[in-house]
Amino acid sequence: MARLTVVGTDQEGAGERLAARVAAEENRGLLRFLTCGSVDDGKSTLIGRLLYDSALVLEDQLESLERDSKNTAASGAGEIDLSLLVDGLQAEREQGITIDVAYRYFSTPRRKFIVADTPGHVQYTRNMATGASNCEFGVLLVDARQGVLTQTRRHACILSLLGIRKVAVAINKMDLIDFDQAQFEAITEEFEEFAKPLGFDKITSIPVSALRGDNVASPSAEMHWYHGPTLLGHLETVEVDRKQTGRPFRFPVQWVNRPHPDFRGYAGTVASGSVNAGDEVVIHPSGKSVHVARIVTADGDLDTANEGDAVTITFAEEVDVSRGNVLAVPEAAPSVADQIAARIIWFDEEAMLPGRSYTMKTSCQATTATVSSLKYKLNVDNLDHVAGKTLELNEVGLCNLTMAKPIVIDPYAENAETGSFILIDRFTNATVAAGMVEFALQRATNVQWQELFVDKEARADLKAQKPCVLWFTGLSGSGKSTIANTLEKRLHSLGRHTYMLDGDNVRHGLSKDLGFTDADRVENIRRVAETAKLFVDAGLIVMVSFISPFRSERRMARELLGEDEFVEVYVDTPLDICEERDPKGLYRKARAGLIRNFTGIESVYEAPEDAELDLKTANATPEAMAELLLSELRKRHVV
Repeated sequence: MARLTVVGTDQEGAGERLAARVAAEENRGLLRFLTCGSVDDGKSTLIGRLLYDSALVLEDQLESLERDSKNTAASGAGEIDLSLLVDGLQAEREQGITIDVAYRYFSTPRRKFIVADTPGHVQYTRNMATGASNCEFGVLLVDARQGVLTQTRRHACILSLLGIRKVAVAINKMDLIDFDQAQFEAITEEFEEFAKPLGFDKITSIPVSALRGDNVASPSAEMHWYHGPTLLGHLETVEVDRKQTGRPFRFPVQWVNRPHPDFRGYAGTVASGSVNAGDEVVIHPSGKSVHVARIVTADGDLDTANEGDAVTITFAEEVDVSRGNVLAVPEAAPSVADQIAARIIWFDEEAMLPGRSYTMKTSCQATTATVSSLKYKLNVDNLDHVAGKTLELNEVGLCNLTMAKPIVIDPYAENAETGSFILIDRFTNATVAAGMVEFALQRATNVQWQELFVDKEARADLKAQKPCVLWFTGLSGSGKSTIANTLEKRLHSLGRHTYMLDGDNVRHGLSKDLGFTDADRVENIRRVAETAKLFVDAGLIVMVSFISPFRSERRMARELLGEDEFVEVYVDTPLDICEERDPKGLYRKARAGLIRNFTGIESVYEAPEDAELDLKTANATPEAMAELLLSELRKRHVV
């Protein structure tokens, strides 16, 4: 049996620190791998077995383990629950599942390892993807009694999407099926057939019992029919491509380093390739060419910086460079685009809605991004492409995204550092998705703004008014359209140039193809906001009367316009009064189940939190509300 040397342990977020700890000991090599699979397949127990069989678990740790094992359901009478060596969170021990990503560092005479124990529960798929993003090899566990499950397939898909090309399928709990060779071979065949389209270079199936130790670190006497390597033996010898050779130089600028006025450098980590002092590089997205003067480190200057080196680069020429710029070689430029196609893994319980704005973050760039369309979803059970409009929790899909500004990107298959991103909810700041760039959309580079001789200011001056949007939001029956109509009539009598966009009217034309699902509501508001922007550009005062139930889309509409060009008007009418009015009989139909997804009944309405005007309409006339709005417009010098 190979002897393991346990060097240390750590928890989530420790991968980089652990990597730095062993970076100086490359002579024996380092393998970063993860354990994944469905819940209760035995991932934590497997890692615990590797550590326990080494006989190097400290005595006080062993005593604590034996004591804690008595209180867990995973261990039988007199048995030690080895998963407790890895599951450190109190919630994990109470529930008997892995929630967090736990990193462990150990070594054998042949190799060093960093292993990420990732959760199998479907609720924590995002944690599994996080762990996989830093690994080179995957150990996918399968319960021999259960076979290949949906979560097994989902994890295999994520491994493939994240570029892991070699995996070991550890078919665990063989002792519970009496070490049945036929069952092992059936599971192996089923997984290999499923995984054919995923593009793995090599799949190695190993029958194990993590609880007993069979075929984990030493061969099993019970499975004489198996002649392959133990899991540890395979981990010691498997070859992985740590760095893709021949990739062009990429250096995302993470920080402008100015410790004193006489020094200006640009700090970051070389994402791929290498650069020498004196080389010509191009700054993207500006496209300016410069020459590297120095490659600075804390230990002195370098002649060459290679992939993975954290350095500060100075230039021979004076140029404007900022955080988020990317340095590249002249002969192999990255793409600079504001529209991309990307594969997305959705992490949030609230569905992804095309048209909604999210914050996109790459390795060093940030911008606002919108999922403009979902091309298809991936059925993880059979890898079919499925039509759909939204992505639900843990679903994977190919999407087109539009960014507020061009970003510098590469396809993920060519460069994981410059080809990956995350999406963040702009209200909760929760990470809702991970994305991998497929390619820049061609139209992103061949569609340019046409310069116009007459601009918004000229059109507004001709009309002697300040253009803006009054965005009326509220429940159906709150009085939005009535108040907006009354205000427009009043403005028209004053000789002002106006236009009104009403929810029902727009659905007869511009949005006649849309329904009332959340995704369709988001797209409806996106179209209306873009139309309102055009009317403001024409110099008009625009009344927009829409329920517009989601804060995200109202914020998107606000950000399309200039400062002081957007006035949010919350027509604040209680639901019971709206239902009592019910001018179109919609609430009655919704309560009877004849209208689905009706706002306030089945679909949520997110009331404004900081509207410029809050109109209480329960005891006020539309004329009084219109005069109040007119007074506000005069204060803003609109009229």
